[in-house]
Amino acid sequence: MKHHLGSNKTFNTIFTFECLSSMCVLIATNTHRWIPLSDQEVFAVFRKKLKTLSFHWVNMADAFEDETEQTVSLNEYLDEVEDQELEADLVLGGDEGKECTYGKGYMKRQAIFSCITCTPDGNAGVCTACSLSCHDGHEIIELWTKRKFKCDCGNSKFGEFFCKLLVSKDIENEENCYNHNFKGKYCTCGRPYPDPEAEEQVEMIQCCICEDWFHEEHLGLTNEVKIPRDEDGEPLYEDLICHICSPICSFLHLYPQTIFASDNPQNPTTPSKQKSIETSPSSSGPSTNPQLSKNMILGENSGTCVLGVDLLSNELTSDKSQSQSQPMFLTKNWREALCGCEKCLGFYEKKGVSYLVDKEDSIAEYERKAKEKRDEKMQQEEGAEMNFLSNLGHVEKMEILSGIADMKDEIRSFLQSFDASKPITSDDIHKVFDNLKKRRRMD
Repeated sequence: MKHHLGSNKTFNTIFTFECLSSMCVLIATNTHRWIPLSDQEVFAVFRKKLKTLSFHWVNMADAFEDETEQTVSLNEYLDEVEDQELEADLVLGGDEGKECTYGKGYMKRQAIFSCITCTPDGNAGVCTACSLSCHDGHEIIELWTKRKFKCDCGNSKFGEFFCKLLVSKDIENEENCYNHNFKGKYCTCGRPYPDPEAEEQVEMIQCCICEDWFHEEHLGLTNEVKIPRDEDGEPLYEDLICHICSPICSFLHLYPQTIFASDNPQNPTTPSKQKSIETSPSSSGPSTNPQLSKNMILGENSGTCVLGVDLLSNELTSDKSQSQSQPMFLTKNWREALCGCEKCLGFYEKKGVSYLVDKEDSIAEYERKAKEKRDEKMQQEEGAEMNFLSNLGHVEKMEILSGIADMKDEIRSFLQSFDASKPITSDDIHKVFDNLKKRRRMD
Protein backbone atom coordinates (compact mmCIF):
# COMPACT_ATOMS: atom_id res chain seq x y z
CA MET A 1 0.00 0.00 0.00
CA LYS A 2 3.01 2.21 -0.23
CA HIS A 3 2.86 4.43 -3.28
CA HIS A 4 5.98 3.41 -5.19
CA LEU A 5 6.11 5.08 -8.59
CA GLY A 6 8.24 2.37 -10.17
CA SER A 7 10.46 2.81 -13.24
CA ASN A 8 11.31 6.14 -14.84
CA LYS A 9 9.41 6.81 -18.10
CA THR A 10 11.65 9.59 -19.37
CA PHE A 11 10.07 9.71 -22.79
CA ASN A 12 6.56 10.25 -21.46
CA THR A 13 7.60 12.98 -19.05
CA ILE A 14 9.54 14.99 -21.62
CA PHE A 15 6.92 14.42 -24.29
CA THR A 16 4.11 15.80 -22.12
CA PHE A 17 6.19 18.81 -21.05
CA GLU A 18 7.15 19.63 -24.63
CA CYS A 19 3.54 19.28 -25.78
CA LEU A 20 2.34 21.71 -23.13
CA SER A 21 5.10 24.19 -23.96
CA SER A 22 4.50 23.88 -27.69
CA MET A 23 0.76 24.32 -27.19
CA CYS A 24 1.32 27.62 -25.34
CA VAL A 25 3.63 28.86 -28.11
CA LEU A 26 1.14 27.69 -30.72
CA ILE A 27 -1.68 29.69 -29.19
CA ALA A 28 0.46 32.78 -28.84
CA THR A 29 1.82 32.53 -32.40
CA ASN A 30 -1.35 31.70 -34.29
CA THR A 31 -3.58 34.19 -32.48
CA HIS A 32 -0.87 36.89 -32.46
CA ARG A 33 -1.52 37.50 -28.78
CA TRP A 34 -0.51 35.85 -25.54
CA ILE A 35 -3.36 34.15 -23.71
CA PRO A 36 -2.39 33.34 -20.12
CA LEU A 37 -3.40 29.74 -19.46
CA SER A 38 -2.69 27.37 -16.63
CA ASP A 39 -1.13 23.97 -17.35
CA GLN A 40 -4.50 22.40 -16.47
CA GLU A 41 -6.34 24.46 -19.08
CA VAL A 42 -3.80 23.68 -21.79
CA PHE A 43 -3.73 20.01 -20.84
CA ALA A 44 -7.53 19.77 -20.97
CA VAL A 45 -7.66 21.18 -24.50
CA PHE A 46 -4.64 19.25 -25.72
CA ARG A 47 -5.83 15.91 -24.36
CA LYS A 48 -9.09 15.94 -26.30
CA LYS A 49 -7.39 16.79 -29.62
CA LEU A 50 -4.77 14.01 -29.58
CA LYS A 51 -6.82 11.04 -28.41
CA THR A 52 -6.30 8.91 -31.51
CA LEU A 53 -2.57 9.29 -32.00
CA SER A 54 -0.56 6.14 -31.25
CA PHE A 55 3.17 5.85 -30.93
CA HIS A 56 5.92 3.48 -29.87
CA TRP A 57 8.09 4.12 -26.90
CA VAL A 58 10.70 2.14 -25.06
CA ASN A 59 10.74 2.25 -21.28
CA MET A 60 14.11 3.80 -20.45
CA ALA A 61 14.48 1.78 -17.28
CA ASP A 62 13.86 -1.55 -19.04
CA ALA A 63 15.56 -0.80 -22.37
CA PHE A 64 18.76 -2.55 -21.38
CA GLU A 65 17.04 -5.54 -19.75
CA ASP A 66 15.06 -6.77 -22.72
CA GLU A 67 14.12 -5.75 -26.21
CA THR A 68 10.37 -5.98 -25.72
CA GLU A 69 8.79 -2.95 -27.35
CA GLN A 70 5.54 -1.56 -26.03
CA THR A 71 2.86 0.15 -28.11
CA VAL A 72 0.90 2.80 -26.25
CA SER A 73 -1.70 5.21 -27.56
CA LEU A 74 -1.35 8.77 -26.42
CA ASN A 75 -4.82 8.52 -24.94
CA GLU A 76 -3.72 5.50 -22.87
CA TYR A 77 -0.70 7.41 -21.63
CA LEU A 78 -2.79 10.45 -20.68
CA ASP A 79 -5.23 8.14 -18.86
CA GLU A 80 -2.23 6.75 -16.98
CA VAL A 81 -1.22 10.28 -16.02
CA GLU A 82 -4.72 10.91 -14.71
CA ASP A 83 -4.58 7.68 -12.68
CA GLN A 84 -1.28 8.77 -11.13
CA GLU A 85 -2.76 12.19 -10.35
CA LEU A 86 -5.73 10.50 -8.67
CA GLU A 87 -3.41 8.29 -6.62
CA ALA A 88 -1.45 11.35 -5.52
CA ASP A 89 -4.66 13.16 -4.58
CA LEU A 90 -5.75 10.20 -2.46
CA VAL A 91 -2.40 10.10 -0.66
CA LEU A 92 -2.43 13.86 -0.03
CA GLY A 93 -6.10 13.99 0.83
CA GLY A 94 -6.69 16.54 -1.91
CA ASP A 95 -4.23 18.97 -0.30
CA GLU A 96 -2.68 21.08 -3.06
CA GLY A 97 0.17 22.15 -0.78
CA LYS A 98 -0.44 25.88 -0.98
CA GLU A 99 -0.47 26.71 2.72
CA CYS A 100 0.86 25.27 5.97
CA THR A 101 -1.78 23.34 7.91
CA TYR A 102 -0.42 24.39 11.33
CA GLY A 103 -3.25 26.88 11.80
CA LYS A 104 -5.80 24.07 11.56
CA GLY A 105 -4.45 22.53 14.75
CA TYR A 106 -4.25 18.79 15.35
CA MET A 107 -6.00 17.64 12.21
CA LYS A 108 -7.95 14.40 12.38
CA ARG A 109 -5.97 13.09 9.41
CA GLN A 110 -3.52 14.61 6.95
CA ALA A 111 -0.53 13.69 4.78
CA ILE A 112 2.72 13.99 6.74
CA PHE A 113 6.38 13.95 5.68
CA SER A 114 9.60 13.54 7.64
CA CYS A 115 12.67 15.57 6.67
CA ILE A 116 15.76 13.50 7.42
CA THR A 117 17.98 16.42 6.37
CA CYS A 118 16.62 18.69 9.11
CA THR A 119 15.60 16.13 11.75
CA PRO A 120 17.69 12.96 11.31
CA ASP A 121 16.42 11.65 14.66
CA GLY A 122 12.97 11.27 13.11
CA ASN A 123 11.23 13.28 15.81
CA ALA A 124 9.29 15.73 13.62
CA GLY A 125 6.80 15.78 10.77
CA VAL A 126 5.78 18.44 8.26
CA CYS A 127 2.68 19.04 6.13
CA THR A 128 2.50 18.83 2.33
CA ALA A 129 2.98 22.57 1.76
CA CYS A 130 6.07 22.73 3.99
CA SER A 131 7.57 19.63 2.38
CA LEU A 132 7.35 21.44 -0.97
CA SER A 133 8.23 25.01 0.03
CA CYS A 134 10.47 24.73 3.09
CA HIS A 135 12.20 21.40 2.46
CA ASP A 136 12.62 21.40 -1.30
CA GLY A 137 15.79 19.48 -2.19
CA HIS A 138 15.98 17.80 1.22
CA GLU A 139 15.79 14.08 1.94
CA ILE A 140 12.07 13.64 2.50
CA ILE A 141 10.19 10.53 3.62
CA GLU A 142 6.54 10.17 2.64
CA LEU A 143 4.55 8.84 5.60
CA TRP A 144 1.14 8.80 3.86
CA THR A 145 -1.33 9.95 6.55
CA LYS A 146 -1.15 10.41 10.30
CA ARG A 147 -3.97 11.11 12.72
CA LYS A 148 -4.21 14.02 15.16
CA PHE A 149 -1.02 15.67 13.93
CA LYS A 150 0.09 19.31 13.80
CA CYS A 151 2.84 20.48 11.43
CA ASP A 152 6.23 20.73 13.20
CA CYS A 153 8.04 22.70 10.50
CA GLY A 154 10.22 25.43 12.00
CA ASN A 155 9.64 24.62 15.67
CA SER A 156 12.38 23.95 18.24
CA LYS A 157 13.20 20.55 16.72
CA PHE A 158 14.52 22.30 13.61
CA GLY A 159 17.10 24.45 15.39
CA GLU A 160 17.63 27.77 13.62
CA PHE A 161 15.53 26.71 10.63
CA PHE A 162 12.26 28.65 10.34
CA CYS A 163 9.11 27.78 8.44
CA LYS A 164 8.86 29.92 5.29
CA LEU A 165 5.07 29.74 5.22
CA LEU A 166 4.20 30.40 8.87
CA VAL A 167 6.90 31.69 11.19
CA SER A 168 4.92 31.96 14.44
CA LYS A 169 4.54 28.45 15.90
CA ASP A 170 4.66 26.75 19.30
CA ILE A 171 8.04 25.49 20.48
CA GLU A 172 6.75 21.93 20.32
CA ASN A 173 3.54 20.08 19.47
CA GLU A 174 3.14 17.96 22.58
CA GLU A 175 0.22 15.88 21.29
CA ASN A 176 2.03 14.68 18.15
CA CYS A 177 3.00 11.00 18.13
CA TYR A 178 6.08 9.64 16.35
CA ASN A 179 7.29 6.15 15.55
CA HIS A 180 10.23 4.67 13.65
CA ASN A 181 8.49 5.50 10.34
CA PHE A 182 9.78 9.05 10.80
CA LYS A 183 13.31 7.62 10.55
CA GLY A 184 12.43 5.76 7.37
CA LYS A 185 12.00 2.39 9.08
CA TYR A 186 8.94 0.15 8.91
CA CYS A 187 7.54 -3.13 10.21
CA THR A 188 8.94 -5.24 13.04
CA CYS A 189 11.99 -5.85 10.85
CA GLY A 190 12.83 -2.12 10.82
CA ARG A 191 13.68 -2.08 7.13
CA PRO A 192 13.38 1.04 4.93
CA TYR A 193 10.97 1.41 2.00
CA PRO A 194 11.93 1.08 -0.74
CA ASP A 195 14.43 -1.45 0.58
CA PRO A 196 17.73 -1.09 -1.34
CA GLU A 197 18.69 -4.67 -0.45
CA ALA A 198 15.44 -6.26 -1.64
CA GLU A 199 15.30 -7.78 -5.10
CA GLU A 200 11.62 -6.86 -5.36
CA GLN A 201 9.64 -4.24 -3.43
CA VAL A 202 6.70 -6.05 -1.82
CA GLU A 203 3.46 -4.48 -0.67
CA MET A 204 3.23 -3.27 2.91
CA ILE A 205 0.01 -2.96 4.91
CA GLN A 206 -0.71 -0.22 7.44
CA CYS A 207 -2.23 -0.94 10.85
CA CYS A 208 -5.13 1.41 11.62
CA ILE A 209 -4.15 1.54 15.32
CA CYS A 210 -0.38 2.10 15.53
CA GLU A 211 -0.19 3.32 11.89
CA ASP A 212 3.03 1.38 11.29
CA TRP A 213 3.48 -0.52 8.02
CA PHE A 214 4.07 -4.30 7.92
CA HIS A 215 5.31 -6.92 5.49
CA GLU A 216 2.88 -9.78 5.09
CA GLU A 217 5.40 -12.31 6.39
CA HIS A 218 5.91 -10.32 9.59
CA LEU A 219 2.24 -10.11 10.65
CA GLY A 220 2.29 -13.34 12.64
CA LEU A 221 -0.17 -15.04 10.30
CA THR A 222 -1.22 -18.65 10.91
CA ASN A 223 -3.15 -21.29 9.02
CA GLU A 224 -6.29 -20.02 10.79
CA VAL A 225 -5.73 -16.34 9.99
CA LYS A 226 -4.78 -15.34 6.46
CA ILE A 227 -5.00 -12.10 4.51
CA PRO A 228 -8.48 -12.06 2.91
CA ARG A 229 -8.12 -11.69 -0.86
CA ASP A 230 -10.28 -12.43 -3.86
CA GLU A 231 -9.36 -14.69 -6.77
CA ASP A 232 -7.38 -11.88 -8.41
CA GLY A 233 -5.38 -11.20 -5.24
CA GLU A 234 -7.20 -7.97 -4.44
CA PRO A 235 -7.78 -7.27 -0.71
CA LEU A 236 -11.24 -7.96 0.71
CA TYR A 237 -10.63 -6.01 3.91
CA GLU A 238 -10.84 -2.30 4.69
CA ASP A 239 -8.57 -2.09 7.75
CA LEU A 240 -5.83 -4.11 9.43
CA ILE A 241 -5.19 -4.27 13.16
CA CYS A 242 -1.71 -5.75 13.51
CA HIS A 243 -0.75 -8.59 15.83
CA ILE A 244 0.87 -6.11 18.22
CA CYS A 245 -2.26 -3.97 18.57
CA SER A 246 -4.86 -6.77 18.46
CA PRO A 247 -4.81 -7.40 22.25
CA ILE A 248 -5.84 -3.75 22.78
CA CYS A 249 -8.81 -4.32 20.49
CA SER A 250 -9.83 -7.77 21.76
CA PHE A 251 -13.24 -6.28 22.65
CA LEU A 252 -14.06 -6.40 18.94
CA HIS A 253 -14.73 -10.14 19.32
CA LEU A 254 -17.90 -9.25 21.22
CA TYR A 255 -19.36 -8.03 17.93
CA PRO A 256 -20.74 -10.25 15.14
CA GLN A 257 -18.08 -12.05 13.15
CA THR A 258 -19.39 -10.23 10.10
CA ILE A 259 -17.14 -7.27 10.97
CA PHE A 260 -14.15 -9.51 10.19
CA ALA A 261 -13.17 -9.82 6.53
CA SER A 262 -12.77 -13.25 4.98
CA ASP A 263 -12.06 -14.76 1.58
CA ASN A 264 -14.90 -17.12 2.47
CA PRO A 265 -18.08 -15.14 3.26
CA GLN A 266 -19.50 -18.15 5.13
CA ASN A 267 -16.46 -18.38 7.40
CA PRO A 268 -15.24 -14.98 8.65
CA THR A 269 -11.59 -14.75 9.62
CA THR A 270 -11.22 -14.32 13.36
CA PRO A 271 -9.34 -16.13 16.17
CA SER A 272 -11.39 -19.10 17.35
CA LYS A 273 -10.02 -19.57 20.88
CA GLN A 274 -11.09 -16.21 22.27
CA LYS A 275 -12.90 -16.37 25.63
CA SER A 276 -15.26 -13.61 26.71
CA ILE A 277 -17.75 -12.73 29.41
CA GLU A 278 -21.04 -14.61 29.60
CA THR A 279 -23.18 -11.94 27.97
CA SER A 280 -20.95 -11.63 24.92
CA PRO A 281 -21.70 -13.26 21.58
CA SER A 282 -20.15 -16.62 20.92
CA SER A 283 -16.90 -16.46 18.96
CA SER A 284 -18.02 -19.46 16.96
CA GLY A 285 -21.10 -17.90 15.41
CA PRO A 286 -23.12 -14.72 14.83
CA SER A 287 -24.42 -12.72 17.74
CA THR A 288 -27.91 -13.48 19.03
CA ASN A 289 -28.35 -9.91 20.29
CA PRO A 290 -31.03 -8.40 18.00
CA GLN A 291 -29.72 -4.88 18.59
CA LEU A 292 -26.41 -5.74 16.91
CA SER A 293 -28.17 -6.35 13.62
CA LYS A 294 -29.06 -2.66 13.41
CA ASN A 295 -26.58 -0.21 11.91
CA MET A 296 -25.29 2.19 14.53
CA ILE A 297 -24.63 5.80 13.58
CA LEU A 298 -20.86 6.04 13.89
CA GLY A 299 -19.93 7.65 17.20
CA GLU A 300 -23.55 8.10 18.28
CA ASN A 301 -23.89 8.68 22.02
CA SER A 302 -26.76 6.28 22.61
CA GLY A 303 -28.28 5.67 26.03
CA THR A 304 -28.60 1.94 25.33
CA CYS A 305 -25.56 -0.29 24.93
CA VAL A 306 -25.95 -2.56 21.92
CA LEU A 307 -23.58 -5.05 23.56
CA GLY A 308 -25.40 -5.17 26.88
CA VAL A 309 -21.98 -5.26 28.52
CA ASP A 310 -20.11 -2.82 30.73
CA LEU A 311 -16.69 -3.05 29.13
CA LEU A 312 -15.10 -0.87 31.80
CA SER A 313 -16.01 -3.36 34.54
CA ASN A 314 -15.79 -6.55 32.53
CA GLU A 315 -12.77 -6.49 30.25
CA LEU A 316 -12.26 -9.55 28.11
CA THR A 317 -10.23 -12.42 29.48
CA SER A 318 -8.40 -14.79 27.23
CA ASP A 319 -6.12 -17.77 27.47
CA LYS A 320 -2.46 -17.57 26.59
CA SER A 321 -3.01 -19.02 23.14
CA GLN A 322 -1.33 -17.61 20.10
CA SER A 323 -4.72 -16.28 18.90
CA GLN A 324 -4.43 -13.45 21.44
CA SER A 325 -1.85 -11.72 19.25
CA GLN A 326 -3.15 -12.57 15.81
CA PRO A 327 -3.86 -9.74 13.37
CA MET A 328 -7.43 -8.71 12.56
CA PHE A 329 -8.74 -7.89 9.10
CA LEU A 330 -11.88 -5.78 9.23
CA THR A 331 -14.52 -5.56 6.55
CA LYS A 332 -15.91 -2.43 4.87
CA ASN A 333 -17.81 -0.05 7.20
CA TRP A 334 -16.97 -2.20 10.24
CA ARG A 335 -16.71 0.90 12.42
CA GLU A 336 -20.40 1.57 11.97
CA ALA A 337 -21.16 -1.48 14.12
CA LEU A 338 -19.31 -0.06 17.15
CA CYS A 339 -21.48 0.91 20.09
CA GLY A 340 -21.63 4.61 20.85
CA CYS A 341 -23.17 4.53 24.33
CA GLU A 342 -21.58 6.56 27.12
CA LYS A 343 -19.99 3.55 28.84
CA CYS A 344 -18.49 2.16 25.65
CA LEU A 345 -17.14 5.56 24.68
CA GLY A 346 -15.48 5.74 28.10
CA PHE A 347 -13.96 2.32 27.49
CA TYR A 348 -12.58 3.38 24.09
CA GLU A 349 -11.07 6.46 25.73
CA LYS A 350 -9.40 4.31 28.40
CA LYS A 351 -7.96 2.02 25.75
CA GLY A 352 -6.73 4.99 23.71
CA VAL A 353 -8.81 4.07 20.65
CA SER A 354 -11.64 6.62 20.84
CA TYR A 355 -10.80 7.67 17.27
CA LEU A 356 -12.35 4.42 16.03
CA VAL A 357 -15.84 5.93 16.40
CA ASP A 358 -14.83 9.12 14.58
CA LYS A 359 -15.85 8.75 10.94
CA GLU A 360 -13.25 11.28 9.76
CA ASP A 361 -10.44 9.14 11.18
CA SER A 362 -10.94 6.32 8.67
CA ILE A 363 -8.82 6.08 5.53
CA ALA A 364 -12.00 5.40 3.54
CA GLU A 365 -13.45 8.77 4.59
CA TYR A 366 -10.10 10.50 4.01
CA GLU A 367 -9.99 9.19 0.44
CA ARG A 368 -13.67 9.95 -0.15
CA LYS A 369 -13.08 13.61 0.71
CA ALA A 370 -10.00 13.64 -1.52
CA LYS A 371 -12.08 12.37 -4.45
CA GLU A 372 -14.67 15.05 -3.77
CA LYS A 373 -12.03 17.77 -3.92
CA ARG A 374 -10.59 16.27 -7.11
CA ASP A 375 -14.01 16.16 -8.79
CA GLU A 376 -14.62 19.81 -7.88
CA LYS A 377 -11.21 20.78 -9.27
CA MET A 378 -11.81 18.91 -12.53
CA GLN A 379 -15.20 20.58 -12.96
CA GLN A 380 -13.53 23.95 -12.55
CA GLU A 381 -10.93 23.00 -15.17
CA GLU A 382 -13.61 21.90 -17.61
CA GLY A 383 -15.34 25.23 -17.09
CA ALA A 384 -12.08 27.06 -17.77
CA GLU A 385 -11.62 25.02 -20.96
CA MET A 386 -15.06 25.97 -22.24
CA ASN A 387 -14.46 29.63 -21.40
CA PHE A 388 -11.15 29.56 -23.24
CA LEU A 389 -12.62 28.07 -26.42
CA SER A 390 -15.71 30.27 -26.36
CA ASN A 391 -13.54 33.39 -26.15
CA LEU A 392 -11.74 32.52 -29.40
CA GLY A 393 -13.01 33.51 -32.80
CA HIS A 394 -13.60 31.01 -35.63
CA VAL A 395 -10.30 31.84 -37.38
CA GLU A 396 -8.31 31.45 -34.17
CA LYS A 397 -9.92 28.08 -33.44
CA MET A 398 -9.09 26.84 -36.94
CA GLU A 399 -5.49 28.01 -36.63
CA ILE A 400 -5.05 26.17 -33.36
CA LEU A 401 -6.54 22.97 -34.82
CA SER A 402 -4.20 23.35 -37.80
CA GLY A 403 -1.24 23.72 -35.46
CA ILE A 404 -2.22 20.56 -33.57
CA ALA A 405 -2.49 18.70 -36.88
CA ASP A 406 1.06 19.83 -37.75
CA MET A 407 2.24 18.53 -34.40
CA LYS A 408 0.62 15.13 -35.02
CA ASP A 409 2.18 14.93 -38.50
CA GLU A 410 5.64 15.74 -37.16
CA ILE A 411 5.41 13.11 -34.44
CA ARG A 412 4.07 10.51 -36.88
CA SER A 413 6.87 11.29 -39.33
CA PHE A 414 9.45 10.89 -36.59
CA LEU A 415 8.06 7.52 -35.50
CA GLN A 416 7.94 6.17 -39.04
CA SER A 417 11.61 6.98 -39.64
CA PHE A 418 12.87 6.02 -36.19
CA ASP A 419 14.82 2.80 -35.57
CA ALA A 420 12.47 0.84 -33.32
CA SER A 421 15.33 -1.22 -31.88
CA LYS A 422 16.80 1.86 -30.19
CA PRO A 423 15.50 3.60 -27.07
CA ILE A 424 13.97 7.04 -27.53
CA THR A 425 16.03 9.66 -25.74
CA SER A 426 15.30 13.17 -24.54
CA ASP A 427 17.38 14.54 -27.46
CA ASP A 428 15.08 12.75 -29.91
CA ILE A 429 12.01 14.36 -28.39
CA HIS A 430 13.57 17.82 -28.34
CA LYS A 431 14.50 17.36 -32.02
CA VAL A 432 10.85 16.67 -32.91
CA PHE A 433 9.73 19.94 -31.42
CA ASP A 434 12.67 21.86 -32.88
CA ASN A 435 11.56 20.67 -36.31
CA LEU A 436 8.03 21.77 -35.52
CA LYS A 437 9.25 25.25 -34.63
CA LYS A 438 11.25 25.43 -37.91
CA ARG A 439 8.18 24.41 -39.89
CA ARG A 440 6.15 27.12 -38.16
CA ARG A 441 8.73 29.78 -39.05
CA MET A 442 8.71 28.68 -42.71
CA ASP A 443 4.92 28.92 -42.81
